[in-house]
Amino acid sequence: MTTKVEKSIQVDVPLSTAYNQWTQFEDFPHFMGGVHEVRQLDDRRLHWVAQIAAVRREWDAAILEQVPDQKIAWAATSGATNAGAVRFEPAGAGSTIVYLTLEYEPEGLVEQAGDKLGLVERQVKSDLERFKALVESEGYESGAWRGSINENLDVGTPGAEAAYGSHGDKGKAGISGKAVAAGAVAAAAGVAAAAAAVTRSSQDDQRAEDAAVVPPPVTVTETVVVEEDVTPGVPVSPATEPPGPVAVTDELPSSPDAPSRGERGV
Repeated sequence: MTTKVEKSIQVDVPLSTAYNQWTQFEDFPHFMGGVHEVRQLDDRRLHWVAQIAAVRREWDAAILEQVPDQKIAWAATSGATNAGAVRFEPAGAGSTIVYLTLEYEPEGLVEQAGDKLGLVERQVKSDLERFKALVESEGYESGAWRGSINENLDVGTPGAEAAYGSHGDKGKAGISGKAVAAGAVAAAAGVAAAAAAVTRSSQDDQRAEDAAVVPPPVTVTETVVVEEDVTPGVPVSPATEPPGPVAVTDELPSSPDAPSRGERGV
């Protein structure tokens, strides 16, 4: 089950200043509580490291839409399941209203308990207040990226379902093609193992039946008498004594077994 948080704040700086500062994603740890690192992989991809309520989480996110001075929308592609958008609207000559919408999926007992206590909602509110303090105290942005991404494609406000490649720690989110393939391989392996077990069981049963039908090996003993001329009164030497009975064994064989981005800051 997902949770949706919506917050807004008025920042007393021009719209372009507020927007430009928000594009400096690697500066997010300066005002976002619990965020240890945001690493910009390129203009569209970010890697996040955060720890909230004693739970450390990492995830990758993709920017789905970015329109200068208007909107930035994103969705996770791996790790923690989350998606949302931040919008900027003018509120007079030197003020801007920042609207933030976030939908996420809490996982595990700690996150679920924190979710019920409203920890994330309070964290978002606190983050926006720190963003306001940061940008107002400086009076200017630390950097800017004025490029656009899918500017003509209105994705709206992405929800958790947009995090198609994100599985979280328990794989609860939407299923990607890679996950489907992995599931298919696992299912195929299970079917193969079951088939092998049935085959081995059938072979064992067949061997048991064969053992019950085939009689044990039979030993046949033949006595061969060798006759020899002996002269009366002349002792027979051991070398010429008739040999004793000779045992000849014929065993019947048993049944054989079956075979086996542009510049956005540092």
